[in-house]
Amino acid sequence: MLFVTSLAILLAAGPSVFGASLDENYQSLQDAVAKKDVAQIKTLAVQTSAQAREAIAVAEPTTNEEKTAWKQRVNFAKDVDSYSEYALFVTAIQAEPATTVDLLQTLEKQNPKSKYLADAYATYFYALHKTGASAKIPEVAEKALTNFPDNADALAIMAEESYSKKQMDRALNYASRLTASLNKSAKPEGVSAGDWERKRGAGLASGYWIAGVVQAEKKQYFEADRDLRAALPLVSGNETRKAYALFYLGLANYNLGKMTMKKAQILEAVKFSQDAASIKSPLAQQAWHNALAMKDEAAKMR
Repeated sequence: MLFVTSLAILLAAGPSVFGASLDENYQSLQDAVAKKDVAQIKTLAVQTSAQAREAIAVAEPTTNEEKTAWKQRVNFAKDVDSYSEYALFVTAIQAEPATTVDLLQTLEKQNPKSKYLADAYATYFYALHKTGASAKIPEVAEKALTNFPDNADALAIMAEESYSKKQMDRALNYASRLTASLNKSAKPEGVSAGDWERKRGAGLASGYWIAGVVQAEKKQYFEADRDLRAALPLVSGNETRKAYALFYLGLANYNLGKMTMKKAQILEAVKFSQDAASIKSPLAQQAWHNALAMKDEAAKMR
């Protein structure tokens, strides 16, 4: 990854505006990462980042000769600052959950827009759960989305959280953003194809199901039909969610069939409703009644 910048460049450029301490801390931080010394990594990452940012903030000099040395120093400082974030990230994702939370909170405070933090949220949420801090997960996820609006891990958390609290407009917004994000995302580097497909499938199942159910309840039947058809094969292992998908597919297709006078679509709604009724769920009895009423309606059509 990073980050090899020769200190000789800085020395050749003249006295450093940030002195030798940045160079020493940078080297010490690399040594701490190699040794997996968590306490040192945390301390040095914060110190080194602060020093690097001081160097980056130094005003550009006026003479061409000074500008060359200034650019070299600033570029080095930027690399060092980025490495300090990497050091926290790479240590956090390999650590025990409590340490993971501590280091990622440190990184979040140091730079909430860090490119490394964007890749760490799944690990962050898992670590919060394992340390008994699950209640904090939605707050962390919502904050993440201010800086990474397409982060699928955070969107999945917020879609489920909003739906569980019956915040239907918020749930629909997050669910729709979740499916859009996953459908345009490529497999991340370093993740196996199998792991990516499982994660992607779980996210799409959640997003399409929540969106479809909310849309059906809002009588947005065309959108509900589209999203619930996408959700149905993905929720096949969850009988309750499968039952709800089938129930609302029945409702959506019945109403669409009535609007367009399509008997075949109403008969499809009957089948969806019958399938929903066959699954033990809070909607089973209503699905059975719906199927009978829909079948009677279809019988009156040509």
